[in-house]
Amino acid sequence: DDRKALLKKNCDGAAHEIREAMLADPSEWKEQVSDIMKEYAMGCNAHFILADSDGRIINKTYEADLIKEEVSKELLDEIDDDNYYVFDNFGGLTKESSHVCGVRFSANGPEYFIFAAAETSEDNDYIYNLFEVFAISAVIVLIIALVIEYFTTMKLTEPVKEIAELSKKIGKGDFDVTFPEYDTAEFEQLSTAFNEMAASLKSYDTMRNSFVANVSHELRTPMTSIGGFVDGLLDGTIPEGKRNEYLRIISSEVHRLTRLVKSMLNLAKIEAGELEPKMEKFSIIEVIVETLMTFENRIEEKQIEILGLDSPRIWLYADEGLVHQVVYNLIENAIKFVNKGGYIQFGFN
Repeated sequence: DDRKALLKKNCDGAAHEIREAMLADPSEWKEQVSDIMKEYAMGCNAHFILADSDGRIINKTYEADLIKEEVSKELLDEIDDDNYYVFDNFGGLTKESSHVCGVRFSANGPEYFIFAAAETSEDNDYIYNLFEVFAISAVIVLIIALVIEYFTTMKLTEPVKEIAELSKKIGKGDFDVTFPEYDTAEFEQLSTAFNEMAASLKSYDTMRNSFVANVSHELRTPMTSIGGFVDGLLDGTIPEGKRNEYLRIISSEVHRLTRLVKSMLNLAKIEAGELEPKMEKFSIIEVIVETLMTFENRIEEKQIEILGLDSPRIWLYADEGLVHQVVYNLIENAIKFVNKGGYIQFGFN
């Protein structure tokens, strides 16, 4: 369509200028017409032919000889007042099919015909050149895209590799690792999340170690008491008349040990949100007295006086096992740090 429009435009222009030249100089117009046709031929990259009403070729811009020296009468008859356009071999005039545009005009009486023809090979060359440029451009763009993709992928995978390596350290128990900051928002969020996770794991690890240490301490104390009383019964240190009393203490310690283990398990369940404390009503004085009997030997050895237990009975609504553990720890520490001949006093407000 572009070729057709260009040929029609130049064909009309050439016909107009040739007619003006014929009218201006009826005897010497052929030389001027030759220059006009060459000018238009160069302007639209086409060949021009000027023929008379009988089809004889008056002038042409073809450098090679044409197959025939005249335009067929059938081709001339098809040209009307509008621009004629056809796609063929110029009615057998050329070896190659062409875009052909023709215009009929009159000057000084006779009719003339001006034709503009462009071989299809030129279009093919143009299309080939177009595809060649496209192919080269596509290859260049593909290479550039691959290079950009390579460096982009490297930039994206480096943080992933770094995070993976640091995650392995966390998996091995090293919770002191710190994930770096990243320019990419997604990696920055991931780094922050991993840092928070590492901090939480470190906190849980500290709590676990503390829990194990506390459990070991809490279990060692009643076991020590039970072992001491049993040894006293076996070697005769404890008199025959007091055996039943100390057996009750050993039984109490065994029950306390059972409660302690159960409390530790329940504490883990409470922290996990799987168990609530067992709330019940009990006397705190009885818990204190029962715990003091456990430390009777150590109290007598250090000649410690116990004060403040003549208060009225005080009732609590709590988990008796957990409270018993707290009271036990307090009394044990008090006996450990009080001076010989000192006293331990209980106060209730």
